Amino acid sequence: MWVSVAGLPSRLTLSAFSGAGRFCILSSGAASWKDVPAVPRRGLSDFQPQLVPSQDFRELPSRVSKYRLPSRRYITNPTLAETVVQFLLGKRDGCNLFLECNPGPGILTEALLKRGVRVIALESDKTFIPHLESLGKKLGGKLDVVHCDFFKLDPRSYLVVRPVVDSKVLFRHLEIKTLPWSKGIPLKVVGIFPNKNEKKVIWKFLHDVYSCTSLHRYGRVELNFFINEMDCQKIMASPQNRRKYQALSVLWQVACEIELLHKEPLSSFDVYTRSKHLAKLEYKELLEQQIQQNLYLIRMTPRRDLFTQNLTPINYDVFFHMLKQCFMKRNAKLINQLHSLSPVDALEILKKIKQKERTKVIEMYPLEFKQLFETIECSKDYTCKWLYDDFMEDVVI
Repeated sequence: MWVSVAGLPSRLTLSAFSGAGRFCILSSGAASWKDVPAVPRRGLSDFQPQLVPSQDFRELPSRVSKYRLPSRRYITNPTLAETVVQFLLGKRDGCNLFLECNPGPGILTEALLKRGVRVIALESDKTFIPHLESLGKKLGGKLDVVHCDFFKLDPRSYLVVRPVVDSKVLFRHLEIKTLPWSKGIPLKVVGIFPNKNEKKVIWKFLHDVYSCTSLHRYGRVELNFFINEMDCQKIMASPQNRRKYQALSVLWQVACEIELLHKEPLSSFDVYTRSKHLAKLEYKELLEQQIQQNLYLIRMTPRRDLFTQNLTPINYDVFFHMLKQCFMKRNAKLINQLHSLSPVDALEILKKIKQKERTKVIEMYPLEFKQLFETIECSKDYTCKWLYDDFMEDVVI
């Protein structure tokens, strides 16, 4: 038995019920398996990041709790900074606006400013603010320094450590304008991923891209980050690398063109510790931990053709759900997974996307998953196109 969604705009429906029963309708016409009471429930579209209440730019919080400040890695080698700048400016795309995350002592900042570009420095530690402001005045005034943590920008939860800032307030103050998605790159972001909660940050960025929220409200913002080896391998994995290939790989590769720009030993980076001093990793035990470890600089540029008539910022969350569900049994046949995902004829769908009955989930390439999703979405013979397990709603793989 299926609940009819007739009369409801399927992609704009967050949740709807016809009373207590076996199924409930969620975003994009998805139906839940579970017995549910006749009370409202959260729909898939509620996944979109929630912005903090509007605030005046001058009233941003001015300090970070010393008890919550984790150690951060910084570029302090001028040679490494020049290498990074060459990659950032080597692409002639007309974008000369950079947002640098936690620049610290400003070595990379200085290298960028000397090339004549405009830099917005978002620094979470007030210790570095005076030096960065002085650097901006010294090198022509093309540096805007803001005391806030980029990785807490536009949080999806209100329960975050300050300082936080709404990107709309920040960009309005800095007079940054929106560039249509089909046009060029409005802004390039550069930084080093935090060594804490990196996985959550990666998923948060994914939601921002697909929902066109936060920085991506202003267009196809390019992301350039140093990231640890394991996460880099997962993001760039293909079906040939079965151990690393997962839903995260598919989502990033569908959303962005991904380039590996540079590999740098972890020992090349300095760490600013809670004891408020910048120090080389001199302790033997720390050096031993860093042997053979590297950080990878990757560039992630959102695709112009990411969104289509059937994959939009409104129904992207169902695409997330489809992939998470599929990769729960990564070695299973795709046709078996489709039976648990959608009431649409699975065999017919496979024929339309030119896949065989014996094709396994792990054998599907990222753009083939996108084609699969869009084919199910445009099926005209089914009002309800997706089944939905409640427990999967908050799963992060």
